[in-house]
Amino acid sequence: MTAENIAAVLHGIDDLRVEPFPLSEAPGKGCVRVAIKAVGICGSDVHMLKKGRIAHFVVEKPMVTGHESAGEVVAVGEGVTSLQVGDRVALEPGIPCCSSRHMREGRYNLDPSIEFFATPPVHGSLATFVDHPAEWCYPLPSGLSFEEGALCEPLSVGVHACRRGGVCPGKRVAIMGAGPIGLVALLSARAFGADAIAITDLKASNLSLATRLGADAAVLIESQQQAPQDVADALLAANAGIGFDIVIDCAGFQQSMQVALRSCVSGGKVVLVGMGQETMALNLIEACIREVDILGCFRYCNTYPLCLSLLSSGRVDLKPLITHRFGFSEEEVLQGFDTAFRADATGAIKVMFNL
Repeated sequence: MTAENIAAVLHGIDDLRVEPFPLSEAPGKGCVRVAIKAVGICGSDVHMLKKGRIAHFVVEKPMVTGHESAGEVVAVGEGVTSLQVGDRVALEPGIPCCSSRHMREGRYNLDPSIEFFATPPVHGSLATFVDHPAEWCYPLPSGLSFEEGALCEPLSVGVHACRRGGVCPGKRVAIMGAGPIGLVALLSARAFGADAIAITDLKASNLSLATRLGADAAVLIESQQQAPQDVADALLAANAGIGFDIVIDCAGFQQSMQVALRSCVSGGKVVLVGMGQETMALNLIEACIREVDILGCFRYCNTYPLCLSLLSSGRVDLKPLITHRFGFSEEEVLQGFDTAFRADATGAIKVMFNL
């Protein structure tokens, strides 16, 4: 039915190989077979390659990597009526249990049994072909590229963070970190109508891009050891001395959370997206006294239709985030991951593979 399937398979720490990865004769019931055309590299993909694990998810056997993807339907399984051969689709990578409580409540990202691309032991999508449930494949509007379809995945994180924080017109937003997720949070906050958006980072180049993407203020952090109060003061000074209604921490370190709490107004919200540090020392009594809500934000749910609308309408433009492109030979895959890993030296924001 299709040509031989080739995939980027993670065998262990720093052991990534592009090799044959057999698929069944045809996609299963309710599934479609997608010829993958574009896959973006996420920081979690790089972390898994370099550490062999994220939290309690450990690579114990060979696993296909990649989870930001889009492609073209080449075969449909039994019972599929929503898609047909030739449809261009973006693939949502997380498949929850349809009978779970979280699914029924509309928060399927919290389903502990969710099967998510490239999260051990679930195989990812950096492959020539992937079989995926049709209901989690979203048709790309005409005019959107496969690359933009793949970037619906990181954009979903920014959209979900803004929803969690209640970003809307009249709100002032600060974002900790101007990496890929911080930048999609910025774009999402702008699309959601935030009155003012400030952003921080250690890299001047990232802040320059953030300004071009619509940030009203960009605060350069001098070093990772800079006092949180100094960073918070710089943020407040950049916003006419006014605190922020919503602070989205896309770094997830003790220092960034301390800055977030100090720069948030009383009664405001801090949304923790980044997972840079597992344990932190924070002044929770101060947060309690000022009724600052600290909200967790894990992946996303019910975001792809909105993301596709934002992209197709032009309200969000993700193309400036793609800094490097590679093909799908083993040499190029390894080079692409190395480029993403050495982002400080290469200037990489989003590395994209075109298959």
